[in-house]
Amino acid sequence: MTIREQIIKTRTVRRFAGNKPVPPELLVRLVDLARLGGSARNAQVLKYMIIWKENLCQEIFPLLGWAGYLTDWPGPAPEERPPAYVVCLLDTELLRGPVHEAHFDLGIASQNMLLGASELGLAGCRIASFSPRIHEILCCPPHLSVLLVIALGYPAEKVVLENVGPDGDIRYWRDDDSIHHVPKRALQDILLPCEKG
Repeated sequence: MTIREQIIKTRTVRRFAGNKPVPPELLVRLVDLARLGGSARNAQVLKYMIIWKENLCQEIFPLLGWAGYLTDWPGPAPEERPPAYVVCLLDTELLRGPVHEAHFDLGIASQNMLLGASELGLAGCRIASFSPRIHEILCCPPHLSVLLVIALGYPAEKVVLENVGPDGDIRYWRDDDSIHHVPKRALQDILLPCEKG
């Protein structure tokens, strides 16, 4: 599979085969891919927690926000909930530059994990909307701050890409067959000419 094919295959999934557990060793492999990515100033300010035990997954789930554009959907049904998470945390004791640099690292690390997940037949969803209570549930010390939760599992939905329509609407949506549609802007709409030189 080419890198382009892998990127196209790596889609955000919000419904999982909840009864099919993800072995913790696979989660460790994904974190290893995260750590190998680039890091601003090479500061490597991110830390990770892997969550796969059912009781903790059940505690975390209600603290998460799911699919802002799907306003009539409360999130995955109990049998479609993610059986695993990777929690991405900022270690403020390692931070040397501005905090936005950690967010660059987070984008790189999370994409590495999701590409790796896709290669393993898994899928995931980055979730940045969560209750601050997650810090106490995870017993985070003061110098660690949760930046992102990645829900992971075996996909239980189909996701397709399509072109943004003439109205410019970029909101994802589900059709009557529960297929998840994700509009993408056309290449010619995002590639700008350089007028200089």
